Amino acid sequence: MAVWREGGFVDNAWTEIADDAAAPAEGAIVVSLARWLKERESLANRAAPVGVLAASGAATPEALRDLADRPLVVLRFDKFGDGRAFSYAILLRQRYGFTGELRAAGDVLLDEIPLMLRCGFTSFEVTNAPTLRALEQGHSLKFPYAYQPGLAKGEAPAGTRPWARRWG
Repeated sequence: MAVWREGGFVDNAWTEIADDAAAPAEGAIVVSLARWLKERESLANRAAPVGVLAASGAATPEALRDLADRPLVVLRFDKFGDGRAFSYAILLRQRYGFTGELRAAGDVLLDEIPLMLRCGFTSFEVTNAPTLRALEQGHSLKFPYAYQPGLAKGEAPAGTRPWARRWG
């Protein structure tokens, strides 16, 4: 499945490996958080990159800390109404210093993508058909102003928003 980033669709260079499947010797792979925690030593010593997929509810702040050095973390959105992965993204970026690719996968809605970008997501593996169509048609995803600082590229740093005034 193609992956969307700001600027358009790109080929997905990562292969998701089931928990009971053998990891190939070559190529970038994505394993579940459970498999990563169970086989961390052998997976970390692979010559090819290893990313980790964390489903909402399966990850804890302690488990997220263990992902800070991974080149890719995929946070799964099984339902568009489940926002736990937004919190996971902020924890990964701000608390644990994660600098790799942060991917949202699953039932992502078009109007969620700008907020996801502001939370630090950098790529999207979208299964929602209307969202995919809108992205293919090049719909704009930019909000002109934001009152709170975010983590997306090009964000104005905190304290530099003249339209956000303190009252009282």
